[in-house]
Amino acid sequence: MKPFVIPPAAQRDPNSVQMLSAWIAENGLHCSLKIGMWQESGRNETRSWGILLADAVRHIANAMQEQYGHAAPDTVAGILEALHRELGDPTSPAKGEFHHGHS
Repeated sequence: MKPFVIPPAAQRDPNSVQMLSAWIAENGLHCSLKIGMWQESGRNETRSWGILLADAVRHIANAMQEQYGHAAPDTVAGILEALHRELGDPTSPAKGEFHHGHS
């Protein structure tokens, strides 16, 4: 396993927080999530995760445009279509354990 480079801004900011890590392993998705940070600070957790995921989709679209020349708006549309399809009719169940803990 080769870990990703931590972004320079996250390295500089002593208050940076890792919110999501995802791996494809043993034929499935395995992830670590930091759930509750926003709720504990009085913000809407659901809306905040939506904003984080929207930002991630935009970053993916920009990277696809830079790397492969795919138009960013087309990539966003394709991701959203796949997301809606997968949420409505999953190709596999989301299973696993949620471990509570603070870091």
